[in-house]
Amino acid sequence: MASAFYSNTVHIDFASVLAMEIPGFVSVLHALTASGLEGFLGCPAVIYESELVEFFNNGSVKDGLVVSTVNGVPIEISEQLLTETFELPVDGLSELSELPKDKIYDALSIVSMSGEPVNLSGRKGQMKIEYRLLCDIMAKSISVKAGSFNALTVEKFALLTAVVCGIKMNWASVLFNIFKKMVTPGAKHAKGYAV
Repeated sequence: MASAFYSNTVHIDFASVLAMEIPGFVSVLHALTASGLEGFLGCPAVIYESELVEFFNNGSVKDGLVVSTVNGVPIEISEQLLTETFELPVDGLSELSELPKDKIYDALSIVSMSGEPVNLSGRKGQMKIEYRLLCDIMAKSISVKAGSFNALTVEKFALLTAVVCGIKMNWASVLFNIFKKMVTPGAKHAKGYAV
């Protein structure tokens, strides 16, 4: 029953993929590395299911910190702790809504299988396979939304655009804001987050 609270994790073995001789996949992994997300996405996933569920059931945001208890032990996670733990970049845009419109338009064509700009209300099938993979990585590891991973959404595409177009992002702030939304009572289910 508790497994309904989390989705499959995505762990990327960067060294293994970079050794492949498939240019599209290698270029996507180079873009991810350049984005500064390698420490976060390459972190080995160890899931203690019951503790994870307890963390999110007890979680809240207080004074800008994510706080919770697990097995009676209080836990406080700050943006600085997240930043230092995963060596996340802190320079650049802190909101996906701040992405330059011209970069989003460029990315619509860059990722397209046909060369025509992809439709943001469509399916990932319009995209080259390496960008479909990147879209899944960003959706499951960064935005952690539950639901159909085949649909292309504005949020998923904004994450993909930031990586593909090499836009400097304050990933520490972006990830911490998502994390805060995940533990905000009432927002977890309303926003459709998956643990």
